[in-house]
Amino acid sequence: MIGLILFAACIAAIVLRIGWLAVFDDGANGAGGPQAYIPARGDIVDRDGETLARTIDAWTIAIQPPRVIGNKLDLARELARLMPERDEADYYELLTGDKKFVYLRRRASPGIVEAVNALGEPGVQLTREPDRLYPQTALAAHVIGYTDVDGNGVAGAERAFDDYLTDAKTRGAPLELSVSSRIQQALKAELAGAMEKYSAIGAAGVIMDIHSGEVLALTSLPQLNPNVAGEGSPDERFNRASLGVYELGSTFKPFTVAMAMDAGIVKGFGQMYPCPKKLQVGNRSIGDTHPFGRACSVAEIMQESSNVGTAQIAMQLGAERQRAFLDKMGFLDRLGHELPEQGRTLYPKEWTEMDTATVGFGHSIAVTPLHLAAGYAALLNGGIHRQPTILKVGPQHPVADGTRVFSEDTSYKMRALLRMVVTEGTGRKADAPGYRVGGKTGSAEKLINGRYSKTTVITTFAGVFPMDEPRYVIVVMLDEPKGTKETFGFRTAGWNVAPVVSGTISRIAPMLGVRPDENREPDLDSVLPFLFSEE
Repeated sequence: MIGLILFAACIAAIVLRIGWLAVFDDGANGAGGPQAYIPARGDIVDRDGETLARTIDAWTIAIQPPRVIGNKLDLARELARLMPERDEADYYELLTGDKKFVYLRRRASPGIVEAVNALGEPGVQLTREPDRLYPQTALAAHVIGYTDVDGNGVAGAERAFDDYLTDAKTRGAPLELSVSSRIQQALKAELAGAMEKYSAIGAAGVIMDIHSGEVLALTSLPQLNPNVAGEGSPDERFNRASLGVYELGSTFKPFTVAMAMDAGIVKGFGQMYPCPKKLQVGNRSIGDTHPFGRACSVAEIMQESSNVGTAQIAMQLGAERQRAFLDKMGFLDRLGHELPEQGRTLYPKEWTEMDTATVGFGHSIAVTPLHLAAGYAALLNGGIHRQPTILKVGPQHPVADGTRVFSEDTSYKMRALLRMVVTEGTGRKADAPGYRVGGKTGSAEKLINGRYSKTTVITTFAGVFPMDEPRYVIVVMLDEPKGTKETFGFRTAGWNVAPVVSGTISRIAPMLGVRPDENREPDLDSVLPFLFSEE
């Protein structure tokens, strides 16, 4: 009896120990917690808790040629029929070769696994291994990124937070991103429609909270499906929003005006400048699409997007102050956000007077759309520049302190100026009734092989809403859009990207808690009196 009791006690102790190790031990690390039930890689979720990336058990099909007992030629024929990525000759070579183990397919579908299993060949091995699943498919693909076949982060958040997602101490809690699936879907749908309508080769878009720096949506088109990232083309993998750098044209003009206001050069929107049809700077000239040929106010310069007027303001500011402002705004370096895909700004080395003039209206300097979004956030949030973030702001990730770039007074005054551009200027098609959109169009000739092309452009709109109490910035860009019958052959931003802004804001504003109100507007009395008629 005593022997039986001791034997039973030993068995119970062994069972308890095995159970303890299975639940609480993490291999050699011995970290606490039920690690055996936590996937090898943590989940990624959006700001609302929607799953964006998850690890599952996937089927793997492999072959061990020495263990094959059937006719190898027949087996090669059957494998080629079921998995045609290799032909019959390739399979036969594998089966008769020297290799002891070869993967035939990873991430195999249940149907293929069932069919291969039905062959009844002991040399075929069916196993389970961790696999990364992206249930939203291509949605926010350039933010989430993807992993390689061995589960290592290759791009996007998967790469940026690879250690967090695989650490035994942290992988049990999902990584919370700042993006919203609903807002992302709206932006992607509007951009994709415009890209197709205007036969553009690419598109990009960013929506940000101007006070926290949270990226609520980031889209680059064409985009890949991270579930089959290896099948994506280089163009699909390229992140136009955070890695691609472009001359974004007249969207830079509000920065030039705001810089000049802070420097005491522009004292009001009624300040006048000579606006000839051509402005001579050294041995080169600057012109306008709609030349004034007369004196014009700062308000009119923004209304008609005048290169001639903006160049004069920029030259008054001077190269040194212009460069210092742009440096404080992060425009002369890579942004410090979490995504590993960060574009390097291109700007003049010498920074001549002509460079100062052209940078003032968005040429001679190439930045990412995410740079531009962060710049507009600083312009309208009270003057504080913050680095964008793809992480949800909260106790574990507080809002960054930021750097003051513009005075609070200048930031407040720019509300009226940018709202006027939408109500009275080139951005009329960007307006979304009731949501008080403000912003600026930009159409820049594309630099190809060192020369500006007369037939290809980058069109951009950068805006903020609602302008009476700014909360969100939106930047959209089309790469090489074409004119259509509907646009009368024009391919400028006011015709093709401005409507994208209107459509997107109309869809996302209710999700963000912004209510339409036709009676709320920024104070336009500082701008409207200085828009002179030609009568």
